Amino acid sequence: MLRITRKFLVSASKSSSLCSEHVYFRKTNTRIISVTQKNCRLRNYSSPPGDVKSLRSVINPHISRIRNIGIMAHIDAGKTTTTERMLYYSGYIRTLGDVDDGDTVTDFMVQERERGITIQSAAVTFDWKDYRINLIDTPGHVDFTVEVERCLRVLDGAVAVFDASAGVEAQTLTVWRQADKHQIPRICFLNKMDKNRASFTYAVESIKQKLKTNPLLLQLPIGEAKTFRGLVDVVTKEQIIWKPTSDLDDGKNFEQKPLLEADDPNLFQEVQDARNTLIEQVADLDDEFAELVLGEHSENFDLIPSDKLQSAIRRVTLAQKAVPILCGSALKNKGVQPLLDAITMYLPAPNERSYEFLQWYKDDLCALAFKVLHDKCRGPLVFIRVYSGSLKPQSAVYNINKSCTERMSRLLLPFADQQIEIPSLMPGNIALTVGLKQSATGDTIVSSKASAVAAARRAGRDAGGEKRSTSDVESLLLAGVEIPDPVFFCTIEPPSMAKQQDLDNALSCLQREDPSLKVKLDPDTGQTILCGMGELHIEIIHDRIKREYGIETYLGPLQIAYRETILSAAQATDILDKTVGDKRHFVTAELEVKPRLGERAMTKPVIEYAANVIEVLPKELQGAVENGITNSCIQGPLLGFPVQDIDVTVQSLMVHPDTSHTMVSACVSRCMQKALKKAGIQVLEPLMNLEITVSEDHLRAALADLAQRRGSIQEIQSRQDNRVVVAAVPLAEMMGYSTVLRSLTSGSATFTLELASYQGLNSQEQSALLQRRMGLV
Repeated sequence: MLRITRKFLVSASKSSSLCSEHVYFRKTNTRIISVTQKNCRLRNYSSPPGDVKSLRSVINPHISRIRNIGIMAHIDAGKTTTTERMLYYSGYIRTLGDVDDGDTVTDFMVQERERGITIQSAAVTFDWKDYRINLIDTPGHVDFTVEVERCLRVLDGAVAVFDASAGVEAQTLTVWRQADKHQIPRICFLNKMDKNRASFTYAVESIKQKLKTNPLLLQLPIGEAKTFRGLVDVVTKEQIIWKPTSDLDDGKNFEQKPLLEADDPNLFQEVQDARNTLIEQVADLDDEFAELVLGEHSENFDLIPSDKLQSAIRRVTLAQKAVPILCGSALKNKGVQPLLDAITMYLPAPNERSYEFLQWYKDDLCALAFKVLHDKCRGPLVFIRVYSGSLKPQSAVYNINKSCTERMSRLLLPFADQQIEIPSLMPGNIALTVGLKQSATGDTIVSSKASAVAAARRAGRDAGGEKRSTSDVESLLLAGVEIPDPVFFCTIEPPSMAKQQDLDNALSCLQREDPSLKVKLDPDTGQTILCGMGELHIEIIHDRIKREYGIETYLGPLQIAYRETILSAAQATDILDKTVGDKRHFVTAELEVKPRLGERAMTKPVIEYAANVIEVLPKELQGAVENGITNSCIQGPLLGFPVQDIDVTVQSLMVHPDTSHTMVSACVSRCMQKALKKAGIQVLEPLMNLEITVSEDHLRAALADLAQRRGSIQEIQSRQDNRVVVAAVPLAEMMGYSTVLRSLTSGSATFTLELASYQGLNSQEQSALLQRRMGLV
């Protein structure tokens, strides 16, 4: 497939205000096409035809006029299409791209354009009405959840996009929980209002019921499905109507005028009721606005000024007490300009978000590396978000996580796969750096080691008198990204041993880009093992190795990442007595293991010491003991999978004075293996949350198939004319499920899978698994 690239006009004669320390505001070119006596106007939100803005013209306003936002949603809700429209209406692209045609700005990878899905997050920067917007378009597929996680970590606000015909879907819940974890204010955009079976009421109700949040209706649609032609702003009581002159109409021009009772009495009354409800909702959540309502305007809500209501909605949104709801159709070019207005009006600026660690750094540089890309010419490109201080090219920075100093050669402003060089980066912004060889996702970047130590000292002083080591305090300052454990793995082999080094380099680069990808070496066979989040994830990695690195690799069959645990408590003793040279290494260890009972799975063993051991055990030996216990849990005694949910107690430990720490670890590890075997091993398999959207006609076939896959049906919901089956199914039974479901439902059903937990296999299933692994079946 030919790579579609876009050329951005860069005028050398224009002076750049991008990163100067002064504030510049670029005048937007708006044209009033007609003005009538009814105060009706057609507005053009973008620059005149043919005038595409240069990336160098992106304004660099005060931090209060910057918005760092992400677009998040379930797969196929319209995130990339919405982003494309934002770039078009803000004047940064000449033509509207389409996901189906594979020519959108943010889906620039070949794999994305072939499949019509977003695989990796893409950052773009543009301006809208004197605001600078740093936007990240995130994937919706469950296999790429880590992309959403690391982007939300550095964003200040988010736009949750919903398919108006489906409401809240499986991945919507996942990304919503991620936003909750990072305490990110958000607004909701009900997209696809033009779609068959689109229902504004249904979508709002599903948000209320499933997301357990307070929706604030800021807009009401005018018409639904095929009749959708515009919307009404509930706050200002203005109607915004798009009247496309042809199928090629780009939606730039629309009519905005006050809604009068004579226009549509039913709609007028509906908007009146919605505004009164909105005022009551906001008054309940915001004391300042409640005083205004009860004081001056208790008799007539119509007299409440729109700006006062908007300010109150902003305060409520930033406090995450409620979520504004907007609607439109990105594909049909309707409702995107009011969405951009809402982003600038209701989502927070960087200085409105409180980060505890900023007080330790004061005006020194503090930035977070949250994503890495590899460029064939420039090498690794590291995305960073600056929280305080400023960055300039050719400056040395200190990476706290890696404890190393690196020199950054250049700073780049990202526009998907295009970049331009910039002279500096101010607080609150996102950019790419060139030259950072060691930095990876989740690393904290500061100006120097002295700056990190000074910040740690300040944090220690403010920690209420508690005694903390410098490293402990530094770890408090870092807030990285949580990486989920992979659930699939397979072997990967080069076409010949001559290509092994090239494959290792490719996998190293891909691991640095994608922290959810794990690569390890099988100690028995020497094969390289690829571990990923799902079938699609591993398929994409395989494809990228072939296309980007030119290596034709061979993948073994996909296998499930099981885990092991113990069934009962057990004790074991081990003695190591070895003479090496003139030194005698002598260790006696006694350990007790028992199952850990708790709701949350613990992949690391909980280690305790008996009272008589902890009194005499030197600190330096404690590390060797814990290292031996932890290493023995990496590979369980039954199938070699990690052991989880165990408590280990060191009952006794005798060590000869000349014994090395390595020998202590070896003895403890051997003793641990004995104890695990005595305790009895149970294999745990990954259990997945499955959600199938299927028509009534094919429901019975889908349910019958699930019953054969050891599936447990939890509930069957109604979603318009479809049924949504929510079930729990072992991952081992879901291999190749997409092909089976397509054939059962004539291609009409869709499904999503998400890891729920690990559950124990019964003795019969465990015996069958052992036989398969040994090649007896």
